[in-house]
Amino acid sequence: MPVTITASDAETRIIAGRIVQWDAEGNTSAGRTKFLPNSIEFGKNTKLVLEHNRTKPLGKLVEWSQDDTGITASFKIAKTTAGNDALEEAATGLRSDFSVGVEVDAWDNKDGVMAISASKLIEVSLVTDGAIPGAEVEKVAATETQGQAASESTPEPQIEEPKTEGDDLVSETVSEAVSTEAVEAAKAEVKATSYPLNSQKVRNPIVDKASYLEHSVRASLGSDESKLYVAAAADTTDNAGLVPTRQLTEVINGISNADRPIIDSISRGALPDAGMTFEIPKITVAPTVAVASEAGTPSNTDMNSAFVSVDVKKYIGQQVFSLEILDRSSPAFFAELVRQMEFAYAKATDVAVGTALINGGTDGGNRAALTTGALVSDFVSDAAVSIYKGTLGFAQNIIVSPEQWGALMGLVDSSNRPIFNQTINPQNAGGTLTATAVRGNLLGLNLRVSTALTDGSGLGDNTLLVVNPDAYTWYESARLSLQTNVISSGQVQVAYYGYGAIATKLGAGAYRFMVA
Repeated sequence: MPVTITASDAETRIIAGRIVQWDAEGNTSAGRTKFLPNSIEFGKNTKLVLEHNRTKPLGKLVEWSQDDTGITASFKIAKTTAGNDALEEAATGLRSDFSVGVEVDAWDNKDGVMAISASKLIEVSLVTDGAIPGAEVEKVAATETQGQAASESTPEPQIEEPKTEGDDLVSETVSEAVSTEAVEAAKAEVKATSYPLNSQKVRNPIVDKASYLEHSVRASLGSDESKLYVAAAADTTDNAGLVPTRQLTEVINGISNADRPIIDSISRGALPDAGMTFEIPKITVAPTVAVASEAGTPSNTDMNSAFVSVDVKKYIGQQVFSLEILDRSSPAFFAELVRQMEFAYAKATDVAVGTALINGGTDGGNRAALTTGALVSDFVSDAAVSIYKGTLGFAQNIIVSPEQWGALMGLVDSSNRPIFNQTINPQNAGGTLTATAVRGNLLGLNLRVSTALTDGSGLGDNTLLVVNPDAYTWYESARLSLQTNVISSGQVQVAYYGYGAIATKLGAGAYRFMVA
């Protein structure tokens, strides 16, 4: 309602009244809120501003007092157009309330109400509708007597020019300390739109980043109304661009990886530094020793050797893309491209080694599908004998296709207990195969699962390969990359490559079982 101007006040250009009422519950920018007694600490140069806009100061605090009911304050209004308008609006009741802007230091949630027990006063605002009941303008003095000196108790305030830098608060009646992440999250462009709230068309007050942050804080503190506003603002159907679509650097890839289970099952060597072919000496005829009679002729068998010739192969792939993608896309693009090409290199080299093991190894012959533990044991024992006889070394590793891995895990005894999972059933000590690991143990052999055996690479379906790792060696260079620019098309070519050679030292060191 309009405030009466008394003659005694006509000289002072003062707006005064109760700025906060203790324990009075109101709906502030932080939701349902109340100030506990003595919960506001005054700072220096407290100003009266318009509707919490700190770039629009109206006047300066000249005196204040507090009691058991709240805080009363008086403000000297500047001789500005805004100050004159404020005096007129307060006198006529157009802006009849006060609202405090504080930085909350301590508070508690009591039945959904934010009960503030400690805070610092940032500013006081002259507002149209105050949040806390009882915070009202009580006195307005609109004019000043010409030449009247200011009293000692109310010195003439120095009104500062509006500041242009960013405010500490974001147009809020009550503001908690907000994290940098929350402020950054509020920077999305927002446009005002009407939404059906409470069964009627209500204009959403979220119109910019500040109001979005304000109502996000309110919603987090329990304001149902602000929850509706935030939910409506997040409706990207009607507010395209409000919630931008973020693209993570995480890449989903279910078709390739850097695993090389076949290469990991044989021995490794460093590739010679030059040449596309190298040779490894191999004994073909060994000396002999025999029993001889007295003065008899000793056994005399010449040791012969030959060279195993090993071809060096280049494994290479390339990608061609535009300069725009390289220059203007995420920095993670190139790193992910190289990573994916590394996956392709791993797959190609593993298939090459698998082909050598199948072609150079011993065929296990016609066998029934390995549907029982006895058949699996028979196959492994045959492989162990064959490998030892052919290489004088031992079978150590077995490589299986995913299908054979599943079949082996599914084998049970007559009591339906797993045969090859002794962690579940210690009575059957045939090995340890689990669904959570592509490595395990089968009858003492180190088991690895390779998708290269069933992905159409030509290595055969449902394959098992038992290997003496010393019988086959993979020699490999460092991985290299090459990047060139194509001037004519403005494109970039990137090649990823390496050199490798598989040496079949003792072909009998691999024993295979295949079901095509």
